[in-house]
Amino acid sequence: MRIATWNINGMRARVDYVQHWLRAVDPDVVGFQELKMEDEKFPHDVFSELGYSVVTHGQKSWNGVAVLSKRPAEVAQRGLPGQEEVGARLLSVKVDGMTFITVYCPNGKTVEHEDFQGKLAWYDALMAYVEANHAPDEPLVLTGDFNIVPEPIDSWNEKKLKGHIFHTDEERQRMSRLLEWGFTDAWRATKPDEPGHSWWDYRAGAFHKRMGLRIDLVLVTEPLAARIDDVHISRDWRKKVEGLTPSDHAPVWVDLAD
Repeated sequence: MRIATWNINGMRARVDYVQHWLRAVDPDVVGFQELKMEDEKFPHDVFSELGYSVVTHGQKSWNGVAVLSKRPAEVAQRGLPGQEEVGARLLSVKVDGMTFITVYCPNGKTVEHEDFQGKLAWYDALMAYVEANHAPDEPLVLTGDFNIVPEPIDSWNEKKLKGHIFHTDEERQRMSRLLEWGFTDAWRATKPDEPGHSWWDYRAGAFHKRMGLRIDLVLVTEPLAARIDDVHISRDWRKKVEGLTPSDHAPVWVDLAD
């Protein structure tokens, strides 16, 4: 089984590009973030033609998450309880014997901005939701754009950026709580020495200068961690395809043994 996550940075702008990726990589279940469209405007037919059923939790112009799956998915939760004002940022489904949660975590802007405290509160609410509804011994995936650089190796320049947004102790403490609860970071568990950057700013030639961050994660509980065969982050899917502009994020996908 192949599970995946991708912040596509706007479905309208990326729908053709995403189709190329789905045909090439062929994931069984994938969580998308940053749809930037309402549910009723999502192009369901495009993906049904590729063999996927779609569940969405969208909003106009901002945020929005979706799950595509080759097998029927049952909605377990739309939206993080108590955090509705922050936008459409969480979608949980039951599919193929597991719970698959995709999240688009708040950015926080800067450590001085009021949104930073909102980001920390959102993470606290996420932890509370996981603790109240799940157990570490069940097959559970928590995946998406976390807007946190978990460790120094995940940043292109930890020395310069330590203490700045994505690189703060407060953010990393929230990530540590998730891991201590029972999640495994699939990439870091299998590739301990590879940075695995998944996001590069569109500006200043960041991609070509390899000024990236690893903020797109696939977290899994032990029943799924034991099945990890390989984890992939490909820079090729951050490049143009047939003239189509990519997202500023690369997709991440995990192969699980049967």
